[in-house]
Amino acid sequence: MGRRPTIDRDELTRLVAEGLTVQELAARFGVSESGVLQAKRAAGLAKPMLDHSRAVPWKVARAHTQSGPATNLRNLSAAAQGKPPASERLNTALRWAQRLVDAGLDVDYDQAEGFREVPASPGDSHVAGVLAAARKALEGR
Repeated sequence: MGRRPTIDRDELTRLVAEGLTVQELAARFGVSESGVLQAKRAAGLAKPMLDHSRAVPWKVARAHTQSGPATNLRNLSAAAQGKPPASERLNTALRWAQRLVDAGLDVDYDQAEGFREVPASPGDSHVAGVLAAARKALEGR
């Protein structure tokens, strides 16, 4: 059995800075894409993942992950975590959420049916909370 391929950290850092993709790095080093991702994490080169579990607390079916409500909630969540999306996506999410709040609506989720608008519970609107967190973070920029 041969020796397992290794990834030189200095070379990895240089190649990542040059913009090589994970696939290109895997081919270059003779390792799997997973191996490249592990090496990038170990070298501090991986971007930290955002946690959207507060904004999207449901287990969302694959068919619904790219729906408008799911996307808007993730975009608001990213803004709340200090990593707002492109301005047009952020503005869309802000307008969507504000429309719901102004109309006294909230969102709910069902795995079979997807997202739906429902009357907001007084003082306990999920969308209002996500919107408030995003606006607070955006004001602090």
